[in-house]
Amino acid sequence: MVNSRWKAAVLGTAWPVLAQSYASQPAYVSHPDRQAAVKEAFQRSWDGYYQYAFPNDTLLPISKSYQNDRNGWGASAVDAISTALVMGNQDVINQIVEHIGSINFNATSPDSENVSLFETTIRYLGGMLSAYDFLTGPLKQYAKDQASVDKILAQAINLADVLSVTFDTPSGIPINTLLYGSDGYYVGSDTTNGIATIGTLVLEWTHLSDITGNDTYAQLTQKAEEYLLNVRNPDVGEPYPGLLGTDVNISDGTFTDSSGGWNGGTDSFYEYLIKMYVYDQDRFGAYKDRWVAAVDSSIEYLASHPSSRPDLTFLAAYDGRDQLSFVSTHLACFDGGNFILGGLTLDNDQYKQFGLDLVNACHDTYISTATGIGPEVFNWQDSKLPANASNNGGPPSDATSFYTTAGFWIPSGGADYVLRPEVIESFYYAYRATGDTKYQDWAWEAFLNINATCSAGVGFSGITDVNTPGGGGFDDFQESFWFAEVLKYSYLIQADDAEWQVNAGHDNTWVFNTEAHPFLVKGTPI
Repeated sequence: MVNSRWKAAVLGTAWPVLAQSYASQPAYVSHPDRQAAVKEAFQRSWDGYYQYAFPNDTLLPISKSYQNDRNGWGASAVDAISTALVMGNQDVINQIVEHIGSINFNATSPDSENVSLFETTIRYLGGMLSAYDFLTGPLKQYAKDQASVDKILAQAINLADVLSVTFDTPSGIPINTLLYGSDGYYVGSDTTNGIATIGTLVLEWTHLSDITGNDTYAQLTQKAEEYLLNVRNPDVGEPYPGLLGTDVNISDGTFTDSSGGWNGGTDSFYEYLIKMYVYDQDRFGAYKDRWVAAVDSSIEYLASHPSSRPDLTFLAAYDGRDQLSFVSTHLACFDGGNFILGGLTLDNDQYKQFGLDLVNACHDTYISTATGIGPEVFNWQDSKLPANASNNGGPPSDATSFYTTAGFWIPSGGADYVLRPEVIESFYYAYRATGDTKYQDWAWEAFLNINATCSAGVGFSGITDVNTPGGGGFDDFQESFWFAEVLKYSYLIQADDAEWQVNAGHDNTWVFNTEAHPFLVKGTPI
């Protein structure tokens, strides 16, 4: 669905931005009017949060209340800081920096005793490290004083020191759960951990080591990562070269299953393999090699085209070798952007083009629905397998017409949208790789539809049904990653060129963590 305002906005003000002098670097275009609209949405979201939820974690915009779902340390504030910085929002920056200095990481709110190592790392540690990089670097003009900036780094160290106890296991694979009580905190009793929650720590913790000179943080996460780079029981844990199962025994690092793909639970492990190489190719060449193995296998074994729309390309999930499931998710739509980043980094046009194909298909999950927003989960029937294959059933009878046109259907319970960023994230990488302004237009259309459908109360809310006009109803929850990711990517794709922007000219001096917090790279820009 094309929002009527989009047609006019496409014709609005646009300023060409001259790229640096690289033969492969496209020219970029900035849209001040679109930037202003995204800034307005950020400010509205922040004002509602600051009035009704701060310093708690998450705004309930319709109830005008809050929920402490991320430890009670102000997740939305810390997650918002790098977006406030790239937008140049001085007032919000000051409010968040002051808040960061006041957090007590030795206690949680009474209703948020279970702390996730993974979520806390990507949101809190990632946000603080990104803020430190910006405020000691290209955006130091927004620092109130040096003491407040130094406090951000001190707080990042404090948090990592608390979380470090989760790595005290026989294998060195961390337990993802840290439990807080009146007498302090202790690790949970988990016996397994997933490859995303193990493999999406190494960028943040290595960066902390590089900033501080204390190698302990990097060593902890890199030791755990070794079990994923060198699978101990590949007959179970590596059903395809480079593609792994999901869960790992904490006791000895062996895999418990052969299920996986690019969906939640596995996704950001693959994402970080190439991003670690961008961060420092001298140290992390082995990570790049594992990423290459994974994407080569994905192209060969997981690529699938819907029977009704063979022009679309999705990645299937698997439950062991040759046991494919034709299901994907909004979360998995980051994959196009990740393939594109790898293609740019390695000068591999096949990876770049395959990534663009994935981006195009995820775009279709947006434009095919009544709201113009993509669903949480979607299915399709593979065009190559027999239609009567046990794993290749067709759509339900009430979805046949929709599937014929769209190339996917939305299963029961999969129609919600919780303010996720991945489709717009991949539009961003596609635009920065090609300079093709259609990706800016796609991101703008998506933003307008989200703005029209998800505006609720004093902020923005997830919706229950993307394929019902109006969204079907609200979940009354403004996720912290709305600030960190959706609004940042929506802004950056329309913004002026800057050193933290991804580019195609082999001089990327910044790399984004999975929560879209930009980090200054350590190695030679690539």
